[in-house]
Amino acid sequence: MALPRVCATTLRSRPDLGVSNARAFVTTAFLCRRVPPLGPMPNEDIDVKNLESLEKYRSYTRYLKHAEEARNKPAWWKTYRSYVETSDPLYGQKEWVNIGLPYYQPKRSRVVKERREVVKNNKKNAELERACRLRTFKIPLDRVHEAWMKSGGPFQVKRLAVHYGIFRDLFPMAYFVPQVSLRICYCQDSSGQVHYGNRLTPTDAAAAPQVSFEAEEGSLWTLMLTSPDEHLLDNEAEYIHWLVGNIPGGVVQAGEELCHYLPPFPARGTGFHRYIYVLFKQEGVINFRDDVRPSPCHSLADRTFKTVDFYRKHQDNMTPAGLSFFQCQWDESVTNTFHSTLNMKEPVFEFIRPPVYHPPQVKYPHRQPLRYLDRYRDGKEHTYGIY
Repeated sequence: MALPRVCATTLRSRPDLGVSNARAFVTTAFLCRRVPPLGPMPNEDIDVKNLESLEKYRSYTRYLKHAEEARNKPAWWKTYRSYVETSDPLYGQKEWVNIGLPYYQPKRSRVVKERREVVKNNKKNAELERACRLRTFKIPLDRVHEAWMKSGGPFQVKRLAVHYGIFRDLFPMAYFVPQVSLRICYCQDSSGQVHYGNRLTPTDAAAAPQVSFEAEEGSLWTLMLTSPDEHLLDNEAEYIHWLVGNIPGGVVQAGEELCHYLPPFPARGTGFHRYIYVLFKQEGVINFRDDVRPSPCHSLADRTFKTVDFYRKHQDNMTPAGLSFFQCQWDESVTNTFHSTLNMKEPVFEFIRPPVYHPPQVKYPHRQPLRYLDRYRDGKEHTYGIY
């Protein structure tokens, strides 16, 4: 008798359970329908089927202006800035300080007048007109780079440095406009030049580069190469790779080498590291007695460095004026740098797959596939199907 009662109760509870679920679903849908929408979602008014009708910005500056306006508009949803301001009330109120050389913008009328004179002289040049008509005219890149640095080049370099986090890691809450152009080349050709975030290999940067920049006669400079991503023990510290002070008139070889050059050694498995050249303009001769490293300096403890501490120590006598940086990741030369130069074991932060184990080869393999001999060949190319 107990079994029929249980079956009857189970069969009787199924319709009731279905009615309850249906009532809960209807109630939830009704309550959701009564809740008013909080507001429009971002880009809700854009017709994705007709993207050609959207406004064309035509320049990065105009796009950046529209993006800043859209970011500053109030939103009904809680943004990342709202979460950060809740944890840090002073977020966004801290002002960045310009620690670089003062920038004097030329008058617009003078720039327009000089440009008109150049256009007028070019129109009178018959050889230039003929070269342009025959498409044989070549524009020297040095003149283009010089004109770019005299116009908006320093501000674009500063924008790149902000994008790569250079000022955030080297000079917290401070920045500068690099008005002095650095020409750094590791090779004779253009493949080894240092620009603003290009990629080089540790093999390319194995020796000290050729550095040149425009400097007034009698001026003194300080050049440093540091890496904020390379320290193995402290995330807030750096390794100084090169430091030359009291450089007279732009001749780096004649300066006082405070720390000799050490090639990049990004650890295996840690990705790309930034290597930053910073050029300081000195007010006079500086005594770098406390900053001199022993030569040769093969100790990572002695090369532990902080740019902000170095600048605070000499900020009354030097001003940052030039900037260049490149990126590097591990290659085979890093192993030699750790073993031979630094005299230490190489740290590895990735899994190195061991070679496939093959048992000793036998002369008469029994019940083995026809490709048995391929595993014992030296080359990578297999010879399937030639037996």
